[in-house]
Amino acid sequence: MATSVKLNAGEQFPTDISVKLTSGGSAILGTPVTGKGWQAVFVYRGKHCPLCTRYLNEIESFKQAFADADVEVLAVSGDSLAQFEAHQEQLNVSFPIAYGLTEAQMQQLGLYISLPRSEQETDHNFAEPGLFVVNEQGLLHVVDISNNPFVRPELGALTRGLNWIKDPNNHYPIRGTANY
Repeated sequence: MATSVKLNAGEQFPTDISVKLTSGGSAILGTPVTGKGWQAVFVYRGKHCPLCTRYLNEIESFKQAFADADVEVLAVSGDSLAQFEAHQEQLNVSFPIAYGLTEAQMQQLGLYISLPRSEQETDHNFAEPGLFVVNEQGLLHVVDISNNPFVRPELGALTRGLNWIKDPNNHYPIRGTANY
């Protein structure tokens, strides 16, 4: 059985993971493109996952809460542009979405990777859900990875937590760093 290396909270987020934006151009994961100080990178399974569709649409409903916390939102999957375009009619989102995350990049992020159950599901191995919140210093401030589509952060709690973390009066450090 293969093992994967997980990213640790407080570590420098990889600065070499370039992805293609569905709107054109490219982005480096963890590097805000809209001038926000922080970036929340949501990795989703792809077009074949109805739970991902629902979650992406739910993220849109929290877009203002992320903006209030000065956190840019970016979603990414291993889908092709054609798969995203077919998926787009089910999405009601205005935040940037990227495609073409490679299996090597998924491994670099420490994501769980699944094999498709059939060609009808999808035509490539895909990442299970992950969330990486990168702060203004490029450090991984919040990390949440799952091995299935049923477990994802509750967005209200996440946005409230990010606001609390970012409040300078709280002096809240990056958590989970004592093991290294």
